[in-house]
Amino acid sequence: MPADQGLPPYDVLAALVESLRQELADAVAALEETRAELGRARERIAELEARLAQTSRNSSKPPSSEGLGKPPPRKRSLRKKSGRKPGGQDGHEGTTLIQATRPDHIRRHEPPACGRCGAGLAGCPVTFVERRQVFDLPPMQVEVTEHQLIERECGCGHRTKAAAPGGAEAPVQYGPRIAAIIIYLYIGQFLSKKRTAQALAELFGVPLSSGTVAAVTSRAAGRLDGFLEQARAEIAASEVAGFDETGFRVDGRLAWVHCARTGTYTLLMVHPKRGRKAIEAMGVLPAFGGVAIHDAWSPYDSYANAEHQLCCAHVLRELQALADAVPAGQWRWATQAAEAITAMQRLVTVAISQGHQAMDPATLADQVTRYRSAALIGASQAKARKGKLMRKHHALARRLLDRQDDYLRFTTDFRIPADNNGCGPTGAGRRGPQTAPGPAGRGTPVPGAPATR
Repeated sequence: MPADQGLPPYDVLAALVESLRQELADAVAALEETRAELGRARERIAELEARLAQTSRNSSKPPSSEGLGKPPPRKRSLRKKSGRKPGGQDGHEGTTLIQATRPDHIRRHEPPACGRCGAGLAGCPVTFVERRQVFDLPPMQVEVTEHQLIERECGCGHRTKAAAPGGAEAPVQYGPRIAAIIIYLYIGQFLSKKRTAQALAELFGVPLSSGTVAAVTSRAAGRLDGFLEQARAEIAASEVAGFDETGFRVDGRLAWVHCARTGTYTLLMVHPKRGRKAIEAMGVLPAFGGVAIHDAWSPYDSYANAEHQLCCAHVLRELQALADAVPAGQWRWATQAAEAITAMQRLVTVAISQGHQAMDPATLADQVTRYRSAALIGASQAKARKGKLMRKHHALARRLLDRQDDYLRFTTDFRIPADNNGCGPTGAGRRGPQTAPGPAGRGTPVPGAPATR
């Protein structure tokens, strides 16, 4: 019996092998596609987890967006222990209430009788006077001043009436002091119109409505045209100024509140755009030649006439978000970079408080080395740039390296704060490390209309 009896023909076997080979190739392709889909899913999950983990301490989200589930402030804070004792530090000028050298009223209190024998003390010599002073407000009540505009008739038969003085344009109106208090409470202390009216009514017995608060504020704003131009010019001419922008709802649509500020002036403007068009409309940065403090939003960098200090508060939140994404127990380059930045902020604050003009070069060099080594490791770890999250981490590390001078300019020029919370030369408005920036607004400003504070 032949050996190949009962076996399929060769061409059949060849077709079967080719079919199996094709099925294997299809299975390998399907497996590769599944692996790719799994990789994309993992990247998406990591991205969503990072987004869900965003809080006010590691992103630009405001604390109010966290609701009742936000973590306790102690766990949220980016501040590190300074090693100093609580309370006022040595050399700090306090604001303790001290006795006045010339009080408005003096009341003498005599002892009724001798504390030992009970004899009367009238006419006895004074051996000591202990002074105790009470600071208080006098009884407050609204004074009503009536302006009578006298009209007289001349012998020629013509009648002439006196002109009303300034501040008495209407038959009944509030005076400048009450108007100033209204504006202070509503604009300066951020009370609502209703609570401002309620405060005036309870403190002074003045009947006031929310509409009156709005009208007084509107009249005051209408008289600020010259001041707005002055504020714009003063900020543009300053040595150091901070710039920022934040999203804002106007009539249900997204707009942007743009802020330019120094230690003295703050200019706010609402604009439908976030970038260069709004910056040009504000009219400050195009004419600015000092040091501009801002975040890494690229339109700010297009103004080459200014030097730039990138806001450390913004980048510290970025670094915190990256550190939060690293599994527990693993070394975090972002943490080392953040600690180096905060250490430099703290050292600058101490140097200024001690009257120094510069930091110790060796101490500064040590912190800069820690900063650069952390960023170099971060760039190396994320150099593959696989996925949106890794590309974001790589971009952050590269920005720390490429723009090191702009992030650390505050360490060599003490006029410059490390963030744009309080911006002014010679340390004016300088705050401690780890403060979160951003312009704050209330109400609904008219788009395109600047406001100052």
